[in-house]
Amino acid sequence: MFGIGERRQRAKDALNQLRDVLRLAMGAAAAASRAAQVRKDQLEFEQSVMRLGLAKARLDPAIAEARTRPELAVTWQKILAERDEIYRGWDPGRLHRLVDKAAPGPAGQPWETWLGGIGRHSGWIAPPMWRIGTAVVAQAPDTQEFPVAIPLLDRAHLRINTVPDSRSVVDSLVETLLLRLLSTFTPGLVRVHLWDIGHLTGSLPNLQPLTAAGLLTVHDPTRLDDLLAELAGHIRRVHARAMREGETSLRSVCVAKGERIEPWRVVVLFGNTERLADEQHRELQRVARTGLDAGVHLIAVDMPVSANSPQETITFTDAEHATTSMTGPGVTFRADPAPDAATAREAAAKIAKDLVDRRGKPRTFADLLPEQLGQLTSQEELRAPVGFADGVPVEVVLGDATPHALIAGPSGSGKTNFLYAMLGGLAARYSPDELELYLLDFKEGVSFAGLAPGRKDPSWLPQARLVGVNVNTDREFGLALLRFLTQELARRAEAAKRQEVTKLAELREAEPEGHWPRIVAVIDEFQALFSGRDRITQQATVLLEDVARRGRSQGIHLVLASQDIAGIEAFWGKPAVFEQCTLRIAMPKAKRVLAETNNAAFSLPRWHAVINHDSGVAHGNQVAHIPDASAKGTFDKLQSRLWAHGDSLPPRLFDGAHQPLLAGSADFAKPTGPLLGQVIDVSGRAATIPLDPVPGRNLAVIGTATEDALSIMESSALTLARLHPPGSCDFSLWCPVPALAPRVSRLAAALGEHSVDLRLDESIAELTPSTAERPRFVFFFAVDAAHQWLETKEPPLMRAKLEDLRALLKNGPAHHVHIFGWWRGTGRLKDTLGFSGTDDIGAWVALDVQGAELNTLAAGQVIDWSPRPRRAIFFDKSTHSAPDVLIPFDTQDLT
Repeated sequence: MFGIGERRQRAKDALNQLRDVLRLAMGAAAAASRAAQVRKDQLEFEQSVMRLGLAKARLDPAIAEARTRPELAVTWQKILAERDEIYRGWDPGRLHRLVDKAAPGPAGQPWETWLGGIGRHSGWIAPPMWRIGTAVVAQAPDTQEFPVAIPLLDRAHLRINTVPDSRSVVDSLVETLLLRLLSTFTPGLVRVHLWDIGHLTGSLPNLQPLTAAGLLTVHDPTRLDDLLAELAGHIRRVHARAMREGETSLRSVCVAKGERIEPWRVVVLFGNTERLADEQHRELQRVARTGLDAGVHLIAVDMPVSANSPQETITFTDAEHATTSMTGPGVTFRADPAPDAATAREAAAKIAKDLVDRRGKPRTFADLLPEQLGQLTSQEELRAPVGFADGVPVEVVLGDATPHALIAGPSGSGKTNFLYAMLGGLAARYSPDELELYLLDFKEGVSFAGLAPGRKDPSWLPQARLVGVNVNTDREFGLALLRFLTQELARRAEAAKRQEVTKLAELREAEPEGHWPRIVAVIDEFQALFSGRDRITQQATVLLEDVARRGRSQGIHLVLASQDIAGIEAFWGKPAVFEQCTLRIAMPKAKRVLAETNNAAFSLPRWHAVINHDSGVAHGNQVAHIPDASAKGTFDKLQSRLWAHGDSLPPRLFDGAHQPLLAGSADFAKPTGPLLGQVIDVSGRAATIPLDPVPGRNLAVIGTATEDALSIMESSALTLARLHPPGSCDFSLWCPVPALAPRVSRLAAALGEHSVDLRLDESIAELTPSTAERPRFVFFFAVDAAHQWLETKEPPLMRAKLEDLRALLKNGPAHHVHIFGWWRGTGRLKDTLGFSGTDDIGAWVALDVQGAELNTLAAGQVIDWSPRPRRAIFFDKSTHSAPDVLIPFDTQDLT
């Protein structure tokens, strides 16, 4: 028996306790009531309801002690009535049917009332609370139980601490919770990563059917670093996207867009209480701290998650019981009983099958394309999907953060197909006013030939401005492209300086009437450009470094593709170019394009690629399946659609395997002078020389390549005939070689109504006078053949005739007489010109002649030239600071 004083003290303590708990209960009830009315924060509503139930359980002993205070009891009954009314509106088992048969579930309910029906919830906002078990309040007079739910998706992490005998219960708890999550949403909106330090094949075997559909990824227990790096890279990408949308989290972006743009990721980590390595521990805390805003959630079992981020905790005290952070001390938690193994496997299999059924056929190139073509602006960046990861599009981005791309993969790895997927995705989204493409394929490639009009398909890709195929040994063409990009950089920099801005986006705002598209230059097998130890490699290295460094701010982007970048000597010790290529694409078995410790490409299957926007560091990896973009009916179909609705000019096509037609040259329509050949440059201009009436305006063609020499002589004569009206000039054709006579005769006939003096013998007894009333063009074919004839004559006659020829070369140009001569070697040319006659040849075209033999003809310059078929080097002392490489025209259609 208690004494009176002691009973009074106990009553007083009970009354104080009653008042404290009443205040707690009334606050919880009021919060729940408000939340129930406005329904703005479902989490506040459900947490308040659950805490109200806990308050009631703790309050019952105080009520028993205070029955003598009926006014308090009445107040409590009123609160209880309000609480019960609110609680009836909360269904912790709100999910729908998944499996056909009913299995005993938690709290005596059948499984189908809470496990869910597949895909009933396709919204972008997750339910705030997820049931995990039952709370038992033992100190109440009658033991009371009520459901326990935790916040998870977009809300908090879950940490579980175990004891030695509790692992099976923990596995069941995690498995049941994952089934709740996966069955609630449309399959694919929740993806699970599983890492278990103690299992090579992963724990939770009943969920393994999910792996085939890509809903569950089991990670190597020895590669925790790779998993954490992958999560960190994903978080960075999601945060960057949220910032671009003007939001702070993935959840807010989804709310603003009204759709789920990125799946939730639930990462289940089974540890063993051992301390992680310092770097692993730091990376885990970073993931925990930043993951929620990116839709990444941890369920950490015996893992040291201590970051300052929302998390709930379950701590097991024995094999079946635990305490939780949701219920606090004095309350025992009991996990819901798990479904039997057959039911869990059936549920997982149905979820996986539903996802496969929803996907239908594998994703194709058509799935990369938007509903409406050409609707995006490139002012800030270029962005396009190139493939899919578990059905979710994976994008490449070219902009200020990732200005240039580096692509690597051995032959047959799908590099060309990837380029087509990328180009198709970009062209479908950006009009020619927003995007210009310059495309080169070195080696013997024709990858981009279909993007220009051809005989079978007259269409072209409207965004393409230049297409180079079969570039092979024409490294000058790659150098010319880099020069063009450098010039465009200077033009844009000057405009930016004029407008007092620094970036392309700012320039477009300041000067909207200007034409400022983003430029993407794709160079496949770019290492061929740097294959020699010569002037081209030196200049190309400098230019490429300049474009890579400054192109970022001016909207000029490089996409460099290669089989292996390691052997490019020009960049040994010069990592600046590759450092600017922060976008790295690795095809299967690709080497050295990713970071040294990033081996993700080695295990890639066919038709896949690693997309990495973080300079190849492992945490930036995204593995994507690249659909077939080069088969008939894919890219070509898109190109036809774009071409049919556009009005752009066709791109300039450079095909190194074909001689350009003289009749097809744009300069032939309105020539300004004799056309010698097509210069290897971006514009495709024809090489010409001014024929002013000044000394030295003669041309020498040097070399033994007969067909090329004849082409140059013929194209010069034909364009001069086209330039001058009939009767306004005269032609003299001299050919001392009988084998060439038919060809020269055809040329004479092709000159039409012009006056032609044709000489088909070795004699030069009567040379053309060195003066004329109107322009006269003298074409000497194989001049050195005349030397052989002169050598058979008496020395006085030989000297006299040579002096006549030299006088013609020296004095003719000033009197409108210009000589086009072909010498089959530099030695014979020098014999003709004499000791001081080199100034009489103001321009020359060399064919199969080594550069060292030409130095004396180039105004003191060192000529770096190695002959190759169907190519020539052209130098005009009056206009050139360096020689041009040209391709002789095909003149057969005109002669």
